[in-house]
Amino acid sequence: MIKKQLEKTLKDAIKEDTCIFGTKQVLGNISKSKLVLISKSVPNLISEKIEDNAKKSKVSTISYNDTSVNLGKLCGLQFRVSTISLTNIADADIKVLQKEADSK
Repeated sequence: MIKKQLEKTLKDAIKEDTCIFGTKQVLGNISKSKLVLISKSVPNLISEKIEDNAKKSKVSTISYNDTSVNLGKLCGLQFRVSTISLTNIADADIKVLQKEADSK
């Protein structure tokens, strides 16, 4: 269920160009984000830094329990995506995705 919802949300964000890829870019633009997705390929130190910055900026984070290769595929892209930030996502969608992620 979460995969379908997440896939749709990510593809919509990419189509509308309302997302930021990569750990450095996400960290630099965290205040513009509404939701940050972090793959398990991201080293713990960097992942914690992103989560801390997101918490300070009141941005939701979801740990994607799969590799950056699979996150890239889920986005419909031909490259790895370690971290993706969505800048324009409905609060209701964030709640649904977080609820699904927490139940796993």
